[in-house]
Amino acid sequence: MKNLIFLLFLTVLMGCTSDPKDQVKSVTIKEDVTFLADDKLEGRQTGSDGEKKAADYIAKRFEELGIGAKGTNGYFQTFSFKPKTDPHQEVNYTVKDGDSTITGTNVVAFLDNQAENTIIIGAHFDHLGYGAEGSLFRGENNEIHNGADDNASGVAVMLNLAEKLKSANTGNNYLFMAFSGEEMGLLGSNYFTKNPTIDLSKANYMINMDMVGRLKQDSTLAVYGVGTSPILKQVVNANNSKFKIIENESGVGPSDHTSFYNSEMPVLHFFTGQHEDYHKPSDDTEKLNFEGMNTISAYIFDIISDLDDNGKLPFRKTKNESEDVPRFKVGLGVIPDYLFDGKGMRIDGVSEDKPAQKAGLQKGDIVIKLGDSLVTDMMSYMRALSVFDSGDKTKVTVKRGDSEVEADLEF
Repeated sequence: MKNLIFLLFLTVLMGCTSDPKDQVKSVTIKEDVTFLADDKLEGRQTGSDGEKKAADYIAKRFEELGIGAKGTNGYFQTFSFKPKTDPHQEVNYTVKDGDSTITGTNVVAFLDNQAENTIIIGAHFDHLGYGAEGSLFRGENNEIHNGADDNASGVAVMLNLAEKLKSANTGNNYLFMAFSGEEMGLLGSNYFTKNPTIDLSKANYMINMDMVGRLKQDSTLAVYGVGTSPILKQVVNANNSKFKIIENESGVGPSDHTSFYNSEMPVLHFFTGQHEDYHKPSDDTEKLNFEGMNTISAYIFDIISDLDDNGKLPFRKTKNESEDVPRFKVGLGVIPDYLFDGKGMRIDGVSEDKPAQKAGLQKGDIVIKLGDSLVTDMMSYMRALSVFDSGDKTKVTVKRGDSEVEADLEF
């Protein structure tokens, strides 16, 4: 009996004193963002040393989590290209000095649950370096664009989901991807869909997180792609108890989920909205809402859990809403609040020395009339703006608090 008690004691003791190397340290969302958005990575521009350091870090995180490599060279899948245009700004992208060929790196990991189908969970990790094409910074000197929200936030949430899914929801396999080349035209995700490291016919659906770090006080969260499979809208709403959800059915948008939608795959894209630090050096770690990011991660995990026993989701094509967007000859010089669902167009930021600032418009103003046109939503605002040329003068009416303010405007 004494020998049995001794053996039991020894077994417990050995379990308590196991090698610490065998125990994976949990890394927080904040710790991941802090590393990726540090000045030492110099803005993670595609093809740069900073991008490679970020790729190495993400690969090491996957390895520490015990999630296997699924690139073409370990965790890495490289792709080369000559840049043409930036999807966020319809202008030419140029490279100075010599050959313009750039090599970017996707980071790909695979959690094999021996399931029939695979869920793809991704986020881009590249950004604008010292202010590449697409930067909205107008300072005289080049400054590091750390891209804490865009998109260290999405990568950190993806890694958090990878940790959660290691021991749950085994009805699917999981392919985790950190894309590069997003800022230059969704290049990394596009390359992967044309050169996949898994059988894409077995891909179930794709989840994309891009700019999920700035959840506002009203907890508004945009979820795009809810129309790409019949069940998605229901599941998105059934699992929501924390957010004010703004739904968009389209599977097409300016982020990596578009590449997978174009491969006829259901997609969901999560986004907490534009802000005045977008594509500027001021998009830094201290401005993020980490509690909100953890809540978003938990919400996405609940959606995945709900769909775990649903089998392969059917794909449904959606209307490309971007085709209806009018062309502009002028701009107002504001950052719209794309998540505002009231009447009008709410201003989330005002650019220096632009028509809006010169007219005295302020952050928080709600544009309700532009020229002769009433503004009831984002689309009516864009239609109203599209009729003006450079040099035109008109009036703009905004709601500011409980008052309406009219101002003279010159484009």
